[in-house]
Amino acid sequence: MPSALSIEWTTSDIERFERYEPSVGILGDAYDREEARRYNQAARELQVTFPETELIVVPKCREAIPEIDDDLILGYPMGYSDQTAAEYTEIVDWRGRRVHLLGASPPKQYEVIEDLTQPRVTGEPPADVVGVDWNGIHLAALKGAYFTAHGYGDADHLSIRATVRESLEWIRRYWKSVGVWPTAETEQNPLSAAPTDPVFAVDGDRTSQGDLEDAIVVEYENGQTLAYRSENERNWLEYRDGLTPVDDG
Repeated sequence: MPSALSIEWTTSDIERFERYEPSVGILGDAYDREEARRYNQAARELQVTFPETELIVVPKCREAIPEIDDDLILGYPMGYSDQTAAEYTEIVDWRGRRVHLLGASPPKQYEVIEDLTQPRVTGEPPADVVGVDWNGIHLAALKGAYFTAHGYGDADHLSIRATVRESLEWIRRYWKSVGVWPTAETEQNPLSAAPTDPVFAVDGDRTSQGDLEDAIVVEYENGQTLAYRSENERNWLEYRDGLTPVDDG
């Protein structure tokens, strides 16, 4: 656990902000309520001078989350973090908040994005996933490999810079394949185009048949059966998840 001194902002920290004027700044990890409160206060002080900078605080315990103001971004630790979010929180703890995913490969990040944003029967609002990052491609490049959605490729014939660039190209292809990358036509992330009403039977549960009488019930080639209240809900979820109806006629 870091000492209290690790969250005291020094003159050099402020000077670094002034020099680089970052668009995003990660303040640190909050392992308890008190650290979360102090990071929250640090964020408020920084926002006076750097109002355009998005500030991230990483809660490393469940109790820290409510101590961080709603307009600040929560860092969701994944990958090789000493503690990952799945170890001490539930997905519902992050829903309704602005979230940045820290670490893990894009396919693993996408699984979390779905958990954080997909409509739920219990009605929790989706999280606003504002960003992701991952240094795995740089570590792989040092070992002569580049990332693909299907594994790693041999990059012994490429420079370190070219290897990282190859990984980034594959990452862009992956995000496009799952419908998350902004489209050229609208520059909008499909995940932000939420339906006007929530999907109310995302698991295809038919136990309450009366609730499904007026629903649009669709069976998909992947074996799912989903129920929607409107065509808007259906179009949005089918687009986001790349779902193909068994019979769309």
